[in-house]
Amino acid sequence: MSDTTSQLADLLLAARRDMAGGRIATLPEALKPKDMAAALAVQHKVAQSFTIGGWKVGAPGGVKVCGALPAATIQPSPAKLSAAQHPLRMVESEVAFRMKSDLPPRATPYTKDEVAAAIDTMHPAIEVCESRFVEPKDFDMLANVADTQSHGGFVYGPAAKDWRKVDLAAQVCRQFVNSALDAERTGYPFGDILDLMLWLANEGSTWAGGLKAGQFVTCGSWSGANRVPAGATVRAEFPGLGEAQIAYVS
Repeated sequence: MSDTTSQLADLLLAARRDMAGGRIATLPEALKPKDMAAALAVQHKVAQSFTIGGWKVGAPGGVKVCGALPAATIQPSPAKLSAAQHPLRMVESEVAFRMKSDLPPRATPYTKDEVAAAIDTMHPAIEVCESRFVEPKDFDMLANVADTQSHGGFVYGPAAKDWRKVDLAAQVCRQFVNSALDAERTGYPFGDILDLMLWLANEGSTWAGGLKAGQFVTCGSWSGANRVPAGATVRAEFPGLGEAQIAYVS
């Protein structure tokens, strides 16, 4: 592991410990990840500090990326979050899976059918985005990948056992902030959701021993990443599937 990997990981860990006042405004040029491998090395180093309770996976700009989610940031809906410890307050309505069985790394890649068989339930969810950077838009994609793509929390709604019957192409998502409609979309935004799950099983999660039973996997924003004010209540509604809700409190 390079010195720059350790130094950036240490900065991000310090910011995680003090989200109210310790976030990073700028980075020295030498610490900025120069490629995806360098960004992921930092992310993986940071992940050594927590128990992995789940994953986020997506394809910003067509590039598949993932991040490990701390078990401590995962909670059922409805949830209350400290506005002081969540200064960014950026929320994304998402659909997530929960794993039924392990998918450890192996020499032969998993098939889509094998990955689907390892999934237990589907859930409506909200990913709470919180950056260790003061303003994540001031940093490039690689720096944000190093910071686990701004993950700050994950709140999940009720379980759907018959998730294969959910037509994600026709599924409606509505995100409400303080009861007002904030975003609406019909159809999963990223093609076949199992394509992302397959990549995560065969490539993205292997450094951590693969996917584990009980872990959640949240699969990208339907609503966009929208910032909300302190004191806001956010509700992600997926008719027929359920909803998830958070409230920011002082």
